[in-house]
Amino acid sequence: TPQPPYISAFTKKPKNQTAEIGATVIFEAETEKPDVKVRWQRDSKDISSSYKYTISAEGNMHSLTINNIAQEDAVGYAVIAGVSKVKFELKIKESEGTPSAPTESSAPDTSGTVSDGIAPEGLPEIHQPDTRQDLTGLFTEKPQSGEVNVGENITFVARVCGESLLKKPTVKWFKGKWMDLASKSGKHLQLKEHYDRNTKVYTFEMHIIAAKGNFAGAYRCEVSSKDKFDSCNFDLAVHEARTTDGFDIRTAFRRTSVCSCFVACDSFLSCSSTDAGEDSGELDFSRSNIAVHVSTESEVDVWEILQKASPSEYEKIAFQHGITDLRGMLKRLKKMKKEEKKSAAFLRKLDPAYQVEKGHKIKMQIEVANPDAEVKWLKNGQEIHLTGRYIFESVGNKRFLTINNCTLADDAAYTCMIGEEKTITELFVKEPPVLIVRNLEDQMVMKGERVEFECEVSEEGAQVKWEKDGVELTRDESFKYRFKKDGCKHVLIINDVTKEDCGHYRVKTNGGQSLAELMVQEKQLEVYQSIADLTVKAKDQAVFKCEVSDENVKGIWYKNGVEVKADARTHITHIGRIHKLTIDDVKPEDEGDYTFVPEGYAFNLSAKLNFLEVKIDFVPRQDPPKIHLDCMGRTAESTILVVAGNKLRLDVPITGDPAPIVVWTKGEKVGVGTVTSPSHNQKVLSRLTVLTDSDGHVHVESTKGHCIFTIEGAERQDEGVYSVIVRNPAGEDTADINVKVVDVPDPPEAPRILSVGEDSCIVQWDPPLFDGGQPVIGYVLERKKKKSYRWMRLNFDPYKETTYEAKRMIEGVAYEMRVYAVNAIGMSRPSAASQPFVPVAPTSEPTGLCVEDISDTTISLKWRAPERIGSAELEGYGVEYCKEGSDEWIPAFKGLTERTSVIIRDLPTGEKMQFRVRAYNMAGPSPAATLQQAVTIREIMQRPKIWVPRNLRQTLIKKVGEMINLVIPFQGKPRPQVTWTKNDEPLDPKQVSIRNSDTDTILFIRRSERKDSGKYDVQVQIENVEDRASVNIQIVDLPGPPQNLKVIDVWGFNVALEWKPPKDNGNCDITGYTIQKADKKTMEWYTVFEHYRRTNCVVSDLIMGNEYVFRVYAINMVGLSPEPCLSKDSAYIQKTGIVYKPPSYKEHDFSEAPKFTHPLVSRSVIAGYSATLSCSVRGIPKPKITWYKNKMDITNEAKYRMFSNQGVLTLEIRKPCPFDGGVYMCKAINDSGEDIVECKLEVRRKYMPLTQELLKNLLSNS
Repeated sequence: TPQPPYISAFTKKPKNQTAEIGATVIFEAETEKPDVKVRWQRDSKDISSSYKYTISAEGNMHSLTINNIAQEDAVGYAVIAGVSKVKFELKIKESEGTPSAPTESSAPDTSGTVSDGIAPEGLPEIHQPDTRQDLTGLFTEKPQSGEVNVGENITFVARVCGESLLKKPTVKWFKGKWMDLASKSGKHLQLKEHYDRNTKVYTFEMHIIAAKGNFAGAYRCEVSSKDKFDSCNFDLAVHEARTTDGFDIRTAFRRTSVCSCFVACDSFLSCSSTDAGEDSGELDFSRSNIAVHVSTESEVDVWEILQKASPSEYEKIAFQHGITDLRGMLKRLKKMKKEEKKSAAFLRKLDPAYQVEKGHKIKMQIEVANPDAEVKWLKNGQEIHLTGRYIFESVGNKRFLTINNCTLADDAAYTCMIGEEKTITELFVKEPPVLIVRNLEDQMVMKGERVEFECEVSEEGAQVKWEKDGVELTRDESFKYRFKKDGCKHVLIINDVTKEDCGHYRVKTNGGQSLAELMVQEKQLEVYQSIADLTVKAKDQAVFKCEVSDENVKGIWYKNGVEVKADARTHITHIGRIHKLTIDDVKPEDEGDYTFVPEGYAFNLSAKLNFLEVKIDFVPRQDPPKIHLDCMGRTAESTILVVAGNKLRLDVPITGDPAPIVVWTKGEKVGVGTVTSPSHNQKVLSRLTVLTDSDGHVHVESTKGHCIFTIEGAERQDEGVYSVIVRNPAGEDTADINVKVVDVPDPPEAPRILSVGEDSCIVQWDPPLFDGGQPVIGYVLERKKKKSYRWMRLNFDPYKETTYEAKRMIEGVAYEMRVYAVNAIGMSRPSAASQPFVPVAPTSEPTGLCVEDISDTTISLKWRAPERIGSAELEGYGVEYCKEGSDEWIPAFKGLTERTSVIIRDLPTGEKMQFRVRAYNMAGPSPAATLQQAVTIREIMQRPKIWVPRNLRQTLIKKVGEMINLVIPFQGKPRPQVTWTKNDEPLDPKQVSIRNSDTDTILFIRRSERKDSGKYDVQVQIENVEDRASVNIQIVDLPGPPQNLKVIDVWGFNVALEWKPPKDNGNCDITGYTIQKADKKTMEWYTVFEHYRRTNCVVSDLIMGNEYVFRVYAINMVGLSPEPCLSKDSAYIQKTGIVYKPPSYKEHDFSEAPKFTHPLVSRSVIAGYSATLSCSVRGIPKPKITWYKNKMDITNEAKYRMFSNQGVLTLEIRKPCPFDGGVYMCKAINDSGEDIVECKLEVRRKYMPLTQELLKNLLSNS
């Protein structure tokens, strides 16, 4: 049924108005009902009556009067009644007497921006923005550069055409190169957007309110939609009051001065990432609120001040002296080559900035000049004290500050101070992206119900953004939307939904987004019991009764289209969900069609009242029976429809004298179709069943003049032909009644998904096996996400076909479908769900298809992957070919290939062929990438040519044992013959391996030797055409030792040496020699010269009285020679002067006889566990130690180990047994005497448990 249109609460809406400053404006609105409560708002805030605003209401007329209009009144207003909200604007126009702006700001504004909140449509024709140029990309209208005075408003507008876009574009506004203005939204900056459904144009606006001087600069607007992107740069110039002071040379660097330099610099208008949190909505691009002060003292030298100042104070100085072109001033300052002073306290300062992720650790490091210096750490100017999160470390002259478990509160400026000197850095704490753990789910509700969209994010307290059809939902519209947070759960609540609330709702975080659809349906009234057709006779009572789902619904009864009014015979009742129409004392004129129409719903319930006319004729005393059945077409045979579950009652009048006997029977028809009359002499009934008074829910009863047939709760098996037979002695009469039970159809089989698209699918199903006795009038489809439990209806009116295209699905999300069948009785149970499917679109066509190589029967093709893959995985590529002029495409191979290159073989030589490549995913093939023109299958002759790599054009030097792998590329078609030679001789295949391909040749030597050096020639030849190239290989090794090292002369403390070069130089030049000396007493070698290039040298600074020998190593590019060359003669350095004779002393005798300072201790140990005996001895010289067991020397016994450490003697007995017990003695002997010490060792057996087996062994041994 068609849905009723949405009805606004307003019959007359306020309109936009334009007024002059100081005037009075009245906005009027008219509501549909007189008692509606109306609210007025200004910038989404409620307005109350005051001297400025006058609010009045008379009946259904409401008005808002704004007195004494000022510039700040040019904003947006709204009037609200119930759930209806109407927005309107007040615009300000300048009066004719208003003086014009100063000269420097009076230029016509052709920038496309509007000051003071006036929209572009309000500008004169010459001031309209020219949007006809530079409209490439996504923008249909770009924001233009503009000018504004301090304290005034300005709006920048960008428009994007959404006709070709699948999703709403994303727009970002930036100041400078990096500052995202979304975080600066507040009382000075507002970002708005709206969508025109008629023109399909998105409009994005940036409102700057009460502009300040530091708002000037370069801005950028970026728009992106899926794989499309566009951006636009524009400038804002902010004018200040005109200055009449004398000319200052610094005005050359003032862009907002009287020089009309309106382009502001953005170098110093920087903002740290923490400003947004501290400013509470202030749009402040500067680090300090320093007023711009223009000094008139001509003797102040700004250059001198800047040269003496640190770079961190440049911005402050520029503000103090009214200089805004800081970039130009810095360029001039750089040319003056100011010398920076090195810090006396810091060897290494802090880095300019640090970045760390939230929850991680950061470590800052400095180096100080004085290791004993004390440092002080500050955060935002406040000293940091040692806590569990802040750790100070001092290692030498390094100082560390460690911050553990960083939070957003740690995002600040940090300072390290030593005395008066300091170093400053900034720490940026990067918050991890907030992910959506549980997505939103599609919902379908009835009008007036409450809706809750719920999602779950990965972090508690995270900020989320709710949007409806791309427009952000804010708390300014709290009368309609409510936002709720519960830990990680975020809920959007919509009360009393209307048809206007239908659409796509999106929740966004900085790490993802989720989309769901809301569908609002008019409340459907369910019919629990419909009214049934009645057949009554005169004077009886007729009762039409129906039951609906809503007990508050009222209704109207109609007879033949005319409303039925209650009277003495007609009674209309409504009790709860049940509606009744009762007609007493039925008359023939009461016959007709009766209809019940629920109020507010576009459907009705109908039934027919049949008046049973009883004809009574005069009969004799013996009257044959007669059935008076005169309805349903006035025929003897009647077909009666009954809905399954309803009650059927037939009151059939009969006559006859004497009173006839009534018999009811039920039979089955031979064929399917209408019941054949008995007059046709055909037997239509078989297997007759006689019905009695107590036959379950089907029963009959007879009264005087009537026979009553009743079916309680009709079922499908009750359908058939019922016969009534009346008999008396005068005769008999029969009548057939065809009862047909109709029901809702059976559910269809599970639907099949024929194909899928990017956001759609085509589903097909088979009709139900049983239609319920009534033709199927259509189908209703539902879908749901696979992981969801909520089904959403796709159509409200029955769909007649069995193939349906479902749209508006999310790509990459798995869905299921099910179908209901609908007939005149109602809707069937749902079918089984379809197989899960994922809406995906085919990829874009492969790119860069080209021919890589071709021969007489093969072709090599290559291409690149598609630019757009989509959410489905790429399954592979299919390659096809056909002859030129033919449409029959032949697959080049079975299946798909994952590679982006392929060789197609067995092609006809000389034939012109066309080739194409398509990418496949689960959605099917992509558009084909085809060669621009057909290709002739014929090999192209190419002269042989060798391309020697650059590194092989000079001698290749390798060390002995290294691997040699030379790759020499060449060209030539057909494939050339390759030949290698070395020094004009064939190569030895045992030493050298050669591998050739179509495009290169490889020479490989696994372990090179000296004999592999030489000139290698390679030749490629095609028939009589050839090309040659040479590669020189030099295998080098360590050199041999030098020869004939001689001591030529010795004088004073000097020795002259001479030698000859080595016989073997290692196949490369000798680069030098290493000369070493050694004292003959110690023979410890010391290097005198390294990399000495000559073959003779003089060794100086030798020590007199010592005798020296010398040796020399040869050095080449590989290294030192393995063996040196030793001098045959030694050189003695003669002593000079008086010979010193040292005095002789009597040597002291320190000898001492051995003496045990700690004796052996007797022990008792357990057999099987190693034991040790220890003692200590003293004696000079060191005594000889001997161990004895029972006076037997055990020094060489393997069972014992003896240790001696600093006079402590230890004897270890490994796993002793009882036989190892006895007397152990240690004896110490030296030249001065001897000493002994002994002890007793007892070895005990292990105690064993007495078991039966052990006891048996003991008894047997005994």
